[in-house]
Amino acid sequence: MTNRPAVFISGRIPSIAREILSRHYEVRMSDTIVPLAKAQIMEQMAGCDALLPILSDSIDREVIASNPQLKIIANYGAGYNNIDVAEATARGIPVTNTPHVSTNATADFTMGLLIAAARRLVEGDRTTRQGRFTGWAPLYHLGVEVTGKTLGIIGLGSIGQAVARRAQAFVMKVIYNSRTRLAVEEERRLNVSYASLDELLSVSDFVSLHASYHPSIRHMIGEAQLQAMKPSAYLINAARGPLVHEEALLHALQSGIIAGAALDVYEFEPQVTEGLKQLDNVILAPHLGNATVETREAMARLAADNIHAVLQGGRPLTCVNPEVLG
Repeated sequence: MTNRPAVFISGRIPSIAREILSRHYEVRMSDTIVPLAKAQIMEQMAGCDALLPILSDSIDREVIASNPQLKIIANYGAGYNNIDVAEATARGIPVTNTPHVSTNATADFTMGLLIAAARRLVEGDRTTRQGRFTGWAPLYHLGVEVTGKTLGIIGLGSIGQAVARRAQAFVMKVIYNSRTRLAVEEERRLNVSYASLDELLSVSDFVSLHASYHPSIRHMIGEAQLQAMKPSAYLINAARGPLVHEEALLHALQSGIIAGAALDVYEFEPQVTEGLKQLDNVILAPHLGNATVETREAMARLAADNIHAVLQGGRPLTCVNPEVLG
């Protein structure tokens, strides 16, 4: 029997986290890629001083309250809307995330989705695999160019800014809408222009979502916003699924209100609105935004470092509720 503090990791993540933590703590880790049920999380985290959940875990009030010994919740993900931060704060428990380390991977993937949607890449791959490619022809499988088009970015945090920098290589005009407008000097440095949401939607050839999720902006892209977009426009969402009203998007894609979409996240993830799967003008990726070896390892290391800092009596590195730190 060990008297060392205990840490529960709720899913299979890169081994570096376990290596770091096991030097000082008893580490329990669920060896599955399938998210645990709430009851399983509560059972396995009992008696633990730290919880390292994955982004798909719902760490609600009941889960948090089930373990009064809990000293930190170190989320494996840049987002943290899966955690009841208010409840953790009320109990004096710091909640941490893994920001910034996934910026480049997510920005790269966003541009990949954008280009793939514009050039019908996934549809073309499927055509070839099914033996329907009959040779080059002038009007065969035409897409649209990205170069020189207008990119509207909603949410210009670190990932949105990284996407804006990548768009410059395609000579794109970049406009943005964000809760907080950048200083003029920053706008000049990034070569971006601020626009109202209505203007952004009406003039953009590609609309890319990068807003941090909050319940107040659930369905920020719904029927009215899709109607405001160009019929030739594409919607890209590698941020959070609930930002988009999926049924409204399905209708918009079916009826030609917009030309296409590329999604990496879903309103009811992992479920996908069924009709979307039947459409050729939407790309459906399985939440791969930061799925690189480098990024996922960096996330594991940061989550472990946050836990170690708190259990050693220090301050966490990336706390989302700093009011608990005093």
